[in-house]
Formats: sequence, C-alpha cells, structure tokens
Amino acid sequence: MKRQPVAAEAIPLNDQKTVYPQPFAAMVEGRDKRKLGDFFGLKNFGINLTCLSPGAISALLHYHSKQDEFIYILEGTPTLVLGDAEYLMNPGDCYGFKAASGVGSQLVNNSEGIVKYLEIGDRSEGDEAEYPNDDLKAIQTQSGQWRFVHKDGTAY
Repeated sequence: MKRQPVAAEAIPLNDQKTVYPQPFAAMVEGRDKRKLGDFFGLKNFGINLTCLSPGAISALLHYHSKQDEFIYILEGTPTLVLGDAEYLMNPGDCYGFKAASGVGSQLVNNSEGIVKYLEIGDRSEGDEAEYPNDDLKAIQTQSGQWRFVHKDGTAY
C-alpha cells in the first residue's frame, strides 16, 4: 500500500484507550495515542504519538520480558519514573528501556501543560509485562493480543 506523507496529528486517535482491565484502565484516562506504525502497516515495530493531559500517566509502572522500548519527548516536561528514581524530562530528551531489565518505568505528567512524545517498541513474540506495584501481569498471546492475569495467574 502506497501512502503520501501525512501529518502525525492527522492520524486518527486510537479508538481503544487501553487494553488494561478495570480498575487499571481508569488510571490511564488522560492518555491519547495515535498509532503511527499501524497506520502505515508496519509489522516489525510500533510507534505511537502519545499525549498526556496534566496529571495523566503513560502506563502503570512496568517492564517487558522481550520488548525493547524507546521514548522521545516532543513537548512538555514529564517525569520519568525509573524504579525508585524520578527524572524530569524536557523536549528533545529520550530514553531507551532494555527488555528484561527488571526495572519498572512510566511517564507521569505532573505539569500543568500537555506532554507529547513518541514511543517506539519492537513487536517481539511471546512478550510479557510485569507490573511491580500492581496485582497485574500481561501475557502476549500467539495472535499478538494481550491477556491480563493476577500475579497468581488467575484471569481478570
């Protein structure tokens, strides 16, 4: 499929706000994503233009077993929570999250303005996500969908 270049902000917002089960879905209410990679049919990696309203978080604190992730801040001043440490980020700052690090991460918008950033992740098969602060674990199915379970393995 051949497409012309397009303004990233013209790509529709993702209809599905989150794949988290409740009560966790409510925690990312102030987050909007434009799935740029999916729009162009990319298969090997995903890239999202993500916007956080004041007070919003990017995701629950988490880390992946197989997927590397990368963020690049375009606008605003989010706080990167990385394990027990916090770092104020500015436009032009970036950070890479190596798979299987065991260090949870998330972005938090503690500012009064909007935060916009690019998030990039590979699409490694068989990935799992651990949520150290929550009774939650995500397991990627063979079809690429996420299945959420409690830490004891029971389904949500």
